[in-house]
Amino acid sequence: MLKTAGLDTVKLPEALRDVLAGAKSVTYPNNREELIKLGMGGSDDADTFEVKYKIPGQDKEVTEAVIHRCKNGVAVNYLESYMRRRDPNSMVIADELPTDQPRYETRFKVPYDELRQGVYDWLKEQDLIVVPFYSGSKELNCGSILVAPKNAAFFALALVDIQGMVTPDELEENFTPKAVIYVAPTFRHTHCDGKQYVIHHRSDDLHEIYSLNLYPGPSAKKGVYSILLNLGEKEGWITAHASTVRVTNPYDRDFVIMHEGASGGGKSEMLQYPQVEPNGSYLIGENLVTHEKRYIPRFSGCSLRPISDDMALCHHGIQNDSGRLVIEDAEEGWFLRVNHINEYGVEPYIEKLCTTPKEPLIFLNLSSVPNGTCLIWDHTEDEPGKPCPNPRVVIPRRCIPDIINHPIQVSVRSIGVRTPPCTREKPTYGIIGFLHILPPAIAWLWRLVAPRGHANPSITDSVGMVSEGVGSYWPFCTGRRVDQANLLLKQILRTPRTRFILTPNQNVGAWEVGFMPQWIAREYLSRRGGIYFRDDQIEPSRCPLLGYTLTSMKVEGFVIEPQFLQVEKQPEVGEAAYDTGAKLLTDFFKKELDLYVNDPDLDPVGRKIIECCVEDRPVEEYDKLIRSAFDGS
Repeated sequence: MLKTAGLDTVKLPEALRDVLAGAKSVTYPNNREELIKLGMGGSDDADTFEVKYKIPGQDKEVTEAVIHRCKNGVAVNYLESYMRRRDPNSMVIADELPTDQPRYETRFKVPYDELRQGVYDWLKEQDLIVVPFYSGSKELNCGSILVAPKNAAFFALALVDIQGMVTPDELEENFTPKAVIYVAPTFRHTHCDGKQYVIHHRSDDLHEIYSLNLYPGPSAKKGVYSILLNLGEKEGWITAHASTVRVTNPYDRDFVIMHEGASGGGKSEMLQYPQVEPNGSYLIGENLVTHEKRYIPRFSGCSLRPISDDMALCHHGIQNDSGRLVIEDAEEGWFLRVNHINEYGVEPYIEKLCTTPKEPLIFLNLSSVPNGTCLIWDHTEDEPGKPCPNPRVVIPRRCIPDIINHPIQVSVRSIGVRTPPCTREKPTYGIIGFLHILPPAIAWLWRLVAPRGHANPSITDSVGMVSEGVGSYWPFCTGRRVDQANLLLKQILRTPRTRFILTPNQNVGAWEVGFMPQWIAREYLSRRGGIYFRDDQIEPSRCPLLGYTLTSMKVEGFVIEPQFLQVEKQPEVGEAAYDTGAKLLTDFFKKELDLYVNDPDLDPVGRKIIECCVEDRPVEEYDKLIRSAFDGS
């Protein structure tokens, strides 16, 4: 039988067919249970399996990961701490199509064809596992195929849980591969100086990804995101980097919020209920100078029905004439970070899903013992006494209660940013209050700049404020910034009934607040039914990039003090430190926006918006720009 028999009805790219025909063996898994077995080396009884490789040209064998079979799933631990987080510089482009990302030959100084042929030759020497799937959704018809060494079946399991799979029996004659992911982990050691490089090669009809490492983040997860962004760029739509939740307030009124932002910006947390203190109250914040704590009593909260966790499809096929953005989830499962769950009882909802799941889950960077229960609050240590900041669990959507599986209209788009403490003694950009109302023009600027922010737990470099780039998905985008900027602006202009807010997390001025601002904002807005305010309820923020500030906020009769809304009113901050922080933020925006302002392909409306920022115009000027655009003037 041909080794490509699992795909014998599919028109395969010639290079892929050659690899499969030449491999030692090819396995096409029939179901998830088979993948779990393969992940343990193909044994039903093994409780430990090491993923290791002999490195070509080097007299050594490298163990990449150790896998334990646990009562609640399989736990994967990488031996190298660097491999436990996504390297934000992993993407390299190897084709000649337009891009603003690093080019392969510029970075590696050798012809790409040598690497590609080397990967093919190495894969032919392996026992392979092959998994067909659809990137995003079946409706997009973006047939995709994963090719990986069989002993890395855990990688295939992670991808299947995130994107689904098409079994050999389910393959249809019209399944046409538009994307292929080749996994070749030894090349990290022989060609990439140990780094997590992921090489992308695009053509008119095929997007090839060469994953030269075994961490699913930059390839099984964000590699598929790159495929969707490339497809959307061709067709004129985007995949937003966002979580989405339908909120039903205590008065049975629905409200849908989509929360965008860079890694660590609170997307997964927007799907969670506020954390409750042992005394039953909510801790609003702790003052880092005085150590004072502020609480509000627990109130009758909203009920939540999640829709998306990280990637929200906004393609043409689901849009309507409502004036609101319509989205659906781009994933079959969620790659949840659980670093904030550091002891039992912090997040009972997630803890229950993971400790006694409906089906075995895959855990990464969590301490485990064979045949034990993998506990999501017991994080692998990068070094003694220093827990890994990026523990993960993949939860299939089918395991999440009350999830919504159909397209839905978005009431409000929120953007989150991790902010450091700000005080008189140490002014920073941590000047963002609990809730700011953004004019659409300023909301677009925030999506162009997308600050990664303070103490990011998801990636390998997290010092200071760094831009994650246009849409907050730029690290995964293979094309040009200006094309994505224009798509984002057109999307905003076409959906005027979807409004915009900004919320911080971690710190508000001198107060440590965690993710409480976005939880409180969600509860507050759900009771209002949106963000329509009288003139006396909001005022221009002292920093124009922060849009409008609330003059007061009350949730179920409990007042959020003005110093949490207007940071300059905090005695530990004051106006001078606030203004210093505002200048830091504004200067950072101007530097990042310089990437766009001189590009001749930038939308003219976008150019005017950027000029507003560069010229330090007041917030009212931004309002006029978008309104004139809607009017067609």
